[in-house]
Amino acid sequence: MFAYIVRRIVATIPVVAIVALFIFSLLYFAPGDPAAIIAGDQASPADVERIRASLGLDRPFVIRFAEWSWQVLHGDLGVSIFTNLPVTKMIGQRIEPTVSLMLLTLLLAISTAVPLGVLAAWKQGTWIDRLVMMIAVSGFSVPVFVVGYILAYVFALSLDWFPVQGYTPFAITAPWPWLRNLILPAMALGLAFVALIARITRATMLEVLSQDYIRTARAKGVGQRPILFLHALKNAAVPIVTIIGIGFAGLIGGAVVTESVFAIPGVGRLVVDAILRRDYPIIQGVVLMLSFVYVLVNLGVDLLYTLFDPRIRY
Repeated sequence: MFAYIVRRIVATIPVVAIVALFIFSLLYFAPGDPAAIIAGDQASPADVERIRASLGLDRPFVIRFAEWSWQVLHGDLGVSIFTNLPVTKMIGQRIEPTVSLMLLTLLLAISTAVPLGVLAAWKQGTWIDRLVMMIAVSGFSVPVFVVGYILAYVFALSLDWFPVQGYTPFAITAPWPWLRNLILPAMALGLAFVALIARITRATMLEVLSQDYIRTARAKGVGQRPILFLHALKNAAVPIVTIIGIGFAGLIGGAVVTESVFAIPGVGRLVVDAILRRDYPIIQGVVLMLSFVYVLVNLGVDLLYTLFDPRIRY
């Protein structure tokens, strides 16, 4: 098992290196002259050259990439062009709302989708199964921003149960204001994730429930609940965990839209503002950080396989 863990960790190194190379290349492959775009139409040639020098565009690509990689390895993601603040500091100021939103979304989605998928597989062909599949299809079909606007109109503007927008920092003594600001964004962001996990859970559970050992357990008089959650769900866990890891990328992208809809001052809003202003150091830093998080999530999923499937340990 230790050798498997080491192999998986080593395998992530070239992935991270390729991602870093691609992200750094965005500055060079962007259409037009990035320095002229940032400087604006009224800028003088000297201003354009100054911005080009600050971005490193006047030096060879390989040398600049090596310097940038060395800075990243030391925790330096550069300096914002417009605010002149370190990118790491700006991300640190925005990281709490994004992490809070994604953790709450994961908690709500997994705790809702897995039981729904198990229930749909157990009640295959009934109205319960059709209802769960209808929810899953709706979750895939409706965009995140549409769901967000509907939830905001119904529960915030009409019923006045939750605030329309904004974010309250987490406080251990009074967590309700923090949670109250995040419930609607988490519901909007998690609907598609619930649909994805529920469909995969149902399909995998149907396959497992048709196995011989399940019929043997029923013949021995094992109850329905132990069969579903102790025997079947554990053996169906590997595909479910896999789809959770794959869907995490969509969760990151959806967080950008959700933060814009509900005016949450998170990393998503930061990168949207940076794209509008062509602030390339912030774009590179945020995309690199999110890509690294995604790689770590997939590494964690690979390691979780060893808990659900003992054959992988050997």
